[in-house]
Amino acid sequence: MQAFITHRGIAAPLDRSNVDTDAIIPKQYLKSVKRTGFGPNAFDDWRYLDPGEPDADSSGRRKNPEFVLNQPPFDRATILLARKNFGCGSSREHAVWALTDFGFRAVIAPSYADIFFNNSFKNGLLPVVLKEEEVEDLFQRVSREPGLQLEVDLQENVVRVPEGPAFAFTVDANRRQRLLEGVDDIALTLQHAEAIRAYEARRRIEAPWLLGET
Repeated sequence: MQAFITHRGIAAPLDRSNVDTDAIIPKQYLKSVKRTGFGPNAFDDWRYLDPGEPDADSSGRRKNPEFVLNQPPFDRATILLARKNFGCGSSREHAVWALTDFGFRAVIAPSYADIFFNNSFKNGLLPVVLKEEEVEDLFQRVSREPGLQLEVDLQENVVRVPEGPAFAFTVDANRRQRLLEGVDDIALTLQHAEAIRAYEARRRIEAPWLLGET
């Protein structure tokens, strides 16, 4: 998992509340569990005027010019501004995979659905929670200055606006440290690989019948 320490990038304003995971990545793309390749189909129904199919090349599909992520400079955004209850709906982890594969490193919103929020930390995407009035301030700034780059600093737990305010946020200490180190659940388990091997060797001697070795 890619570590997150400080990230600076263009912020794209997705001015919708209750964006569900089926909007982030439609159900027909859930067959793969590779965690990659979902970026071209992120927000598929909103980004394209033509229907898409799994494993099909999306480069020739007609894009919806009204959708914000199809509009320069937001098509190069790495920070997503959203409204309340982002990531609601079904529990598909693919929604986070689609966002990270598109290129997003952080989402800033007033609130998130719990499962999406948890999945984000497990996949290196930082879900920043700010007050509604602070998020509104950022929406207004991006509206006045398309291409505005925000800085999300996980070491200091703050979102900085160039020549503007800084908004503090909080993150659970354990999740924060794991993101700073780029350690996911598997990597965390592998840190104890030696102890696991020792336990397995001991159990092989103490209870060989459990392994069918008697």
